[in-house]
Amino acid sequence: MIRTQKVRLYPNQTMRRVLDSLCDYRRYCWNVGLAIWNDMYDASLILDDQKQQPSERKVRNEMVTNKADWQYQLSARCLQLAVSDLGKAWKNFLNKAQPDWGKPKFKSKKAPRQGFKTDRAKIIDGKLRLDKPHGMTNWSGIKISGAKSLAGKLKVISIYRENGQYYAALPFEVTVKVKCHTKRKTAVDVNVGHFNYTDGVINTLPKKLQSLYQRIAYYQCSLARKRRVNGKLAYLSHNYVRTRAKLQRDYRKVANLQNDLLHKFTSKLTDDYDTIVIEDLDVKDMQMTHVASKGLQRSLFGKFRQYLTYKCDWYGKQLILADKHYPSTQRCSQCGYIKQGDERITLQGNAKHHTRHNEYVCYHCGSVMNRDENAVNNLLALA
Repeated sequence: MIRTQKVRLYPNQTMRRVLDSLCDYRRYCWNVGLAIWNDMYDASLILDDQKQQPSERKVRNEMVTNKADWQYQLSARCLQLAVSDLGKAWKNFLNKAQPDWGKPKFKSKKAPRQGFKTDRAKIIDGKLRLDKPHGMTNWSGIKISGAKSLAGKLKVISIYRENGQYYAALPFEVTVKVKCHTKRKTAVDVNVGHFNYTDGVINTLPKKLQSLYQRIAYYQCSLARKRRVNGKLAYLSHNYVRTRAKLQRDYRKVANLQNDLLHKFTSKLTDDYDTIVIEDLDVKDMQMTHVASKGLQRSLFGKFRQYLTYKCDWYGKQLILADKHYPSTQRCSQCGYIKQGDERITLQGNAKHHTRHNEYVCYHCGSVMNRDENAVNNLLALA
């Protein structure tokens, strides 16, 4: 089983130059490979010849044949892995089962995150050792921090630079022990700002996150004002660079807080329960306005399901997905009556019966419950 750990890297000046050059080389290989791929794809459409269609092997051979002298000083695996990722991106783009997947795009050197991949890294004496480029004499490992365990077989790692700091994702092939069975069941009803389950409520937008979002909005307005006043010259300003660094720092804090909250909650679920029921939500159709879209993105519905899915696979737990059309909100958990028409509960409640958003009143048996608790009970019935 593959377990990935995100660690912080502390390279010296020599290693910084090497990492920066590999990040630039990865972007160069991706852009050149994408240009070749697009040309081959267009030629196959114009000539109506299936043999002209691009493939990972054709693009890689074309790039290796036209290699410049300076490219031989850098890792060849960087080019090969970039073309491999490009082939996967095109395969996903042509897959009709993923209609919303976009066409691969060229990468910009102005992007805040730059990185590369390698499969020739090793862990030696607690340090990350990369393959030595040609012509380098002084070569050593890179100090790392944040790893819980460095045991296992190291797979293809990803190294990236963000806001002047370096990070690495270290995937290890390890053996995970199955957790003890508790013979308990639970259901989770995800909402904007909180998750409800049988043992209580988890707040996904604590005060610390809300204050960070306010600071992010302030920095975004400040950067937009600088660009509006100074145009392209704003990017050369020291104040602009400092403000952008503060914005990236707060975004990183938000991501760390959200990941910490989700990891703790999903780990608690897999520790305490054997069967977990969640909804298979169609998040894209739920993004009706930009306000609702922002709330859904901050509530991390997709990431919660992703974390819970692989942890249930790790520890031998059962995850049940309720159908997206299952009426968990409209159905009465006491008698099974399903509201329809003008009796349905909306985001504003019910206008006909003057009920609130978080209130569920059954017009068949007269039960009065909290809306989210009623949804949890309906999902729990599927277990």
